[in-house]
Amino acid sequence: MAEYTFREVIAQAMSEEMRKDQSIYLMGEEVAEYNGAYKASKGMLDEFGPKRVIDTPIAELGFSGIAVGSAMNGNRPIVEFMTFNFSLVGIDQIINNAAKIRQMSGGQWNCPIVFRGPTASAGQLGATHSQALESWYANCPGLKVVVPSNPYDAKGLLKTAIQDNDPVIFMESEQMYGDKMEIPEEEYYIPLGKADIKKEGKDVTLVSFGKIMKLAIQAAEDLEKEGISVEVIDLRTVRPLDYDTILNSVKKTNRLVILEEAWPFGSVSSEITYMVQQKAFDYLDAPIKRITTPDAPAPYSSALFAEWFPKLDKVKEELKKAMYIKA
Repeated sequence: MAEYTFREVIAQAMSEEMRKDQSIYLMGEEVAEYNGAYKASKGMLDEFGPKRVIDTPIAELGFSGIAVGSAMNGNRPIVEFMTFNFSLVGIDQIINNAAKIRQMSGGQWNCPIVFRGPTASAGQLGATHSQALESWYANCPGLKVVVPSNPYDAKGLLKTAIQDNDPVIFMESEQMYGDKMEIPEEEYYIPLGKADIKKEGKDVTLVSFGKIMKLAIQAAEDLEKEGISVEVIDLRTVRPLDYDTILNSVKKTNRLVILEEAWPFGSVSSEITYMVQQKAFDYLDAPIKRITTPDAPAPYSSALFAEWFPKLDKVKEELKKAMYIKA
């Protein structure tokens, strides 16, 4: 075991897979000469050269289309977006081509491609750079959507995503690139579509994913001191979504709270809520609670942003409400 940062394991995962398969290449803004906007491709240009680590113009629609076309012709591109907010410029290629070409071609073409980069908020970057778009992409059949919460998961999930024969949306966080964790020296993979129980509990289930998992784990640890046992589930993959792990947990705890950094309407928590009431209604001893950002763009002001972003006290309060304990 050795300690590595989130950005280092992203580079490791890409490099390990590129060494095995000459058809894999990385393209995006500043991924080569600058070692990546967040230094998540540091050293890769030196090892693989400019034909496999490619700097692009600021033209997401253009280089997303190039990647889709090359994937249809036998390559396995990794496309880095400086932020998934910028992916909206190229979303036509992702939704209308990458996600649909396998079905529309009757299986003649696969589209093995990874679109990766940071999602959601990262401080005072303004509303247009602070959007959690997981549910947008998860809404589209044909796409897989991965949102890791820590470096260990990120490396194993990214390696699996690169080997997948379908398009994968791999969402990171600018605020996690410096996070450190002990990583095994031996190679490992984590399957897509399998949630992870980060903490076992018996009183209430708390489901989350991505960087806000830190808040979920902290809330569970705090409530443990008050005698409340919280089971914490990290989705890891938003699509395909591991319903079974959630349902089994709810059948044990009889209560569910969902924590998500996104707008409430049409969110991942909305889908989970529907599925649980559909398949485990008789096990629920309390209404399902969800915690999201307000239904408004992220504010720039640090004071307003602090009010907009879900708080630790709010998470603990909703967990207690699910148990009919006065907060």
